[in-house]
Amino acid sequence: MTKRLKVFIGIVVSTLILLLALWQTLPRWLPRVLSHWLPQGSQLVLQGKLHWQQGALQLDGARFLAQDCLLAAVGPSRLAYQQGRWQLVSDKLTVDTACLSKLPTSDANSTPLALDQLQKQLPLLDVTIKDLAVTPWQYYAGKLQVRSSAEGQHVQYQGPNISVDALLDQHQQLTLNVLTLAAPNSQQPLHLTGKIAIPLDLDSIPAQGALQGEMQTGYLKKPLLLDMRWQQQQGVLTLTEKGEDKPLATLPWEINPQQVSITQGEWHWPYSQQPLNGGVSIALHDWSKGFDETQISARLNVITDGHNGKGNAVLTLGPGKIGLIDSNLRFQLTGQANLADFSMTASIPGIISGTILNPTLVLQPGSLLRLWGNATPEMKLEEARLPLAGVKVTAAGITGRLQAIINASDSYWGRFKLHLDGKAQDFWPDHGNWQWRYWGNGQLPPLQAAWDVAGSGSWQDSTLILDRLSTGFDHLKYSIVTVDAPRLSLSQPLRWQRDEQAPAFNGEVQLVSGKVSFTNGGYLPAPVLSLQLQGKTPDSFQLQGKLQAEKIGPIALRGRWDGERLRGEGWWPKQSLNVFQPLISPDLNIKLRDGEFYAQSAFSAAREQGFEAGGHWVVKNGGMWLKDGEMSGLDFVMSYRLKNHLWQLGAKRPVMLRIKSFSNLFDMQNITADLQGTYPYSDPAPLTLSNVGMDALNGHISLSALRMPQHDAAVLKLDKVDLSALFTALKPKQFAMSGRVDGELPLYLNHPKWLVHNGWIANSGMLTLRLDKDMADAIGSNNLATGAAIDWLRYMEINRSQARVDLDNLGELTLKARIDGVNPQKSAKREVILNYSHQENVFQLWRSLRFGDNLQEWLEQALSKPGEQP
Repeated sequence: MTKRLKVFIGIVVSTLILLLALWQTLPRWLPRVLSHWLPQGSQLVLQGKLHWQQGALQLDGARFLAQDCLLAAVGPSRLAYQQGRWQLVSDKLTVDTACLSKLPTSDANSTPLALDQLQKQLPLLDVTIKDLAVTPWQYYAGKLQVRSSAEGQHVQYQGPNISVDALLDQHQQLTLNVLTLAAPNSQQPLHLTGKIAIPLDLDSIPAQGALQGEMQTGYLKKPLLLDMRWQQQQGVLTLTEKGEDKPLATLPWEINPQQVSITQGEWHWPYSQQPLNGGVSIALHDWSKGFDETQISARLNVITDGHNGKGNAVLTLGPGKIGLIDSNLRFQLTGQANLADFSMTASIPGIISGTILNPTLVLQPGSLLRLWGNATPEMKLEEARLPLAGVKVTAAGITGRLQAIINASDSYWGRFKLHLDGKAQDFWPDHGNWQWRYWGNGQLPPLQAAWDVAGSGSWQDSTLILDRLSTGFDHLKYSIVTVDAPRLSLSQPLRWQRDEQAPAFNGEVQLVSGKVSFTNGGYLPAPVLSLQLQGKTPDSFQLQGKLQAEKIGPIALRGRWDGERLRGEGWWPKQSLNVFQPLISPDLNIKLRDGEFYAQSAFSAAREQGFEAGGHWVVKNGGMWLKDGEMSGLDFVMSYRLKNHLWQLGAKRPVMLRIKSFSNLFDMQNITADLQGTYPYSDPAPLTLSNVGMDALNGHISLSALRMPQHDAAVLKLDKVDLSALFTALKPKQFAMSGRVDGELPLYLNHPKWLVHNGWIANSGMLTLRLDKDMADAIGSNNLATGAAIDWLRYMEINRSQARVDLDNLGELTLKARIDGVNPQKSAKREVILNYSHQENVFQLWRSLRFGDNLQEWLEQALSKPGEQP
């Protein structure tokens, strides 16, 4: 081997060793070499060694840092040259835009990169990034593919929430074939197409362009069409519902390096209860300095027309800024909005601070929202005041003092005033914590009552707790009932677990009151009602409890509430009848003695229907002392329904009254009466008393069916009534009678004149009449003729008697009678005929029950007239 050859081989080997060493140490020296072309303060770090594998140059990864901030991180990548094209493939690229602020600003004297030059310098290249994520827009991460050719660059980007297909040709025109973009928390994507003229200077604004888009929203039935066109630095953005001619918004805009502005924009919204419209103006100052340095000022107004005329509400923003890290933007909402039946005014200043991704909104002193009008057709909201000063709102929730003062009146429930005061900490419904207390008062016209309320509670995440409640009325009046000072309170806190998977609502309430008075003079001693509530929501729960009023009860109760109607049932246990003594008016002078009572009832209450109830009451073998007698063997069964203040008595079978014995002026046995119908009664809904009868005076007394309102007479029938028993009960001193009589007395209750008309009484067998000796002697001593006549009447056996009876509604009784008989003590064959006519006020007569004195007076007057002898 020659010396020259050895030298050559040594050089080659040394060069190979040097190249191999440089290759192996590439991650160390290459970033240092490239640092001369990188921005100052930035650093490129290669991960692993470059290596050749499967015909491609491969790198495990790289990181690019701006000072101490990781601006970009590249995953495993490879570079290959196949079929005349370069192919660059990277598994992942992550870019953090927050690190861009760490890079130095570009030199003002440097020449900007021209797009056409950049396109000419690009080789035939295919770039694929399988997973591209740019912070803070990770929501739109996806796969990027760029294909560079002589015609231009074809860009495709595909992710779960974004899809892009665009072409940038050699004439710097970007054709957007499709852009589909889904906003966060929205299921309806935005579709865009159009063309944009890209300037050669990438720092400049596109000179012209046209974009068209379509988006389905949850607010419109038809898609929303977007059209944006511009020429040079001016353009117009319009938003139109598909198929409509008038745009929903027309936004003229202008852009220059110092400012982006929308001036005299107009909008209208025809889909609310009343059409809304207004204007909008927005300006972005110094936008070219970057997002964080952009100053924002805006004005948006809405014009309404309602029951207070036209109203104008204005929202002003700025000047201030919204940044990725820090924001400082003032705003103020002022003005009045008038809806069809409702109005509100606002003066709400505030500040938006913090990152735009999670801004903080703080309301300043003086923040106040007022509302008034007809909240519903039945409710008039006189004023609602919501002081909002100091309230802070973030994505985590509302923090601060929450207050409300409400004055309102309802056509049914009456006028009321409520106060609410509490403190919230990061609160949204079913998230965070809100503690409150409340108080108020009002009127309740349906029950003629005044009420008050006070209490406190909290809302912790999905659990709502009412831990204190005290509400009461001065009294309640409904139909024939008056309740003295009822008050409702909690025995156990009300808890509402609003979890959708396992909702729960439970608690225990107690209602106490003074006595419950009835219009008849009776009362129910201070009742106590205890109820346990258990269900899913306040609009769906069951209740169970008991009602007790001293010795009366306990009455077991159970029911359910469905949000509109309260339904329930009650069972009154069998108990001694004498515990109900307070329910009987003292004026009746009735003392309950023995017997049993039990009952069952179902009830329903709702706003429109009022209170309805139905059930039955039963009294078994009742006994009582009366003012002038006693009653025993009382059986009473009543079924009923109460609806619209009307009692339906005996809904399925008549109310039945049975009394074995009743002792007053005289004894009565086997008393019966049935009642069926409506009270208060009317022609369409009458009340009928039937099966009325009793055994009395050794005979039977009955009454035919009495219908109220009355159209036909009810006939009181006397069947073989024993006059001896009657006179024994009445104890007249002047005369006595024996024997039995029959009779029929037609009774009228609403006749314009008569109570009894064309009634009759006749003997049923032989009657006897005896005059008191002293009375007869006194009458006969007046004159001889009178004495002779009265001797025939001292004792009579009457074989025929007939009397006609009329009684008017003033109490005037007219009795015309003919009596045929004999005085066997004078002559058994000589017939005595007595025509008797009498008129008396029966109301006064029965008060005295001494009608024999009136007969004596009549006999004295009739027999003292000469020529009138029997």
